[in-house]
Amino acid sequence: MQKEKKNIELDAFFRTHKYLVEHTDAPVRRLLMDEIDWNQRLIGIKGSRGVGKTNFLLTYAKQNFGTDKSCLYVNLNNFYFTEISLIDFADKFRQQGGKVLLLDQIFKYPEWSKELRYCYDHFPNLKIVFTGSSIMRLKEENPDLQGCVTSYILRGFSFREFLNLMAKTSFPAYSLDDILKNHEKICNEILKVIKPQSFFQDYLHHGFYPFFLEKRNYSENLLKTINITLEIDILLLKQIELSYLPKIRKLLYMLANNEPDTPNVSQLSADIQTSRATVMNYMKYLKEARLLNILYRKGDSSPKKPEKVYLQNTNLIYAFWPVQIADQSIKETFFYNSLIYKHTINAGEKNAHFLIDEEKSFSIQTGTLDKKKCKADFIAIDGIDKGEDNKIPLWLFGFLY
Repeated sequence: MQKEKKNIELDAFFRTHKYLVEHTDAPVRRLLMDEIDWNQRLIGIKGSRGVGKTNFLLTYAKQNFGTDKSCLYVNLNNFYFTEISLIDFADKFRQQGGKVLLLDQIFKYPEWSKELRYCYDHFPNLKIVFTGSSIMRLKEENPDLQGCVTSYILRGFSFREFLNLMAKTSFPAYSLDDILKNHEKICNEILKVIKPQSFFQDYLHHGFYPFFLEKRNYSENLLKTINITLEIDILLLKQIELSYLPKIRKLLYMLANNEPDTPNVSQLSADIQTSRATVMNYMKYLKEARLLNILYRKGDSSPKKPEKVYLQNTNLIYAFWPVQIADQSIKETFFYNSLIYKHTINAGEKNAHFLIDEEKSFSIQTGTLDKKKCKADFIAIDGIDKGEDNKIPLWLFGFLY
């Protein structure tokens, strides 16, 4: 298991850690920070590119350890780890008093799951927190980690987090039951402080990925993130040859270029010149990479043909300019992405767009409400500050996390 031991110096890593921690800014507290059981010894944090996994690790270090050398952040992209094993590095760190090792880009290191298991079994006083791609199946594809790793998903900003950041507010998250039962009271409390509706379009356009705070062109940065996701997260982790990248890119663009609908798999397979089964696999990978959301009818799942295919979040819609998607589809995408974190979502029936947790039907309305046609249990309405009865403002579903 272990490579030949070499002299391991940690000073350079501590200097890098100190600089990064001192220059880390966490303008809004991520809800996941309070949901993780930090008493676990091996914690995996997955997420799509651009959602802030590195910043999340550094924020945890800053808030709990400062620059104390009992905690160390390490990016496994470092060429040092082409020669030094992770096991030897972790052993040296703990011998020098290290307690918490934060490992970024774990999948760049070969045999990472086996070596993490070794560390877990042999270094009981060392806690390891690592980040990885959302496409990684930590337990299913890595039997070494079964029974020892606790995994979590870091998502992009919710509308609540975006609003708290932009308006310097501190609104809490609400459960779906809270919103359904008490939305009028919740809205009244929020409206005493601010009108969320005035921030909503900005969030839909550029509020999901934290890098909108950087002084770079957001759309160009997002396109770069999408392409790296395709090239690294999908091709590398799924071991797909580089020559197939143009087909996956074209498939994603074709899906983005259409309103959410039942995909014509035969036509898609003809257009990208591959088999129907391969198209379905590519769609699955795009979903796992958090570029798509795939909607099935109740009781159905992959590999069955989905009812509809959505882009994973609304920011992605605007990234595929000059694609023109109807406002209705944008608002459905927002609703889907806001609820998928903690709820099961299926296609609705009888003029309802979605079925949540196999029991509550929802209709998403962006214009004048047609009560005769809308038979859903609840109606999420865009463009209103507050609702009544079963009619709830759409923006409030952005407060679920």
